[in-house]
Amino acid sequence: MNNQKFVICINNSEHPASLELRKIYEVISDKNASETDHIRVIDESGEDYLYPSSCFIETQLSEEAREAIIKAA
Repeated sequence: MNNQKFVICINNSEHPASLELRKIYEVISDKNASETDHIRVIDESGEDYLYPSSCFIETQLSEEAREAIIKAA
């Protein structure tokens, strides 16, 4: 079973060049980020950065959708 997490951007007002509204982003595990209410995602630059958790909602993807997103990356 794949334990990768994905989120959908719901607020990019402070990061319009780095995040697209309604786009799905892969979450990178970062225990320290959650302590400050942030998450680490791979953004539009292709690199992983910390963003406020409030910019995203968690989503559950089907295995087929998950595989398609991973292949497209």
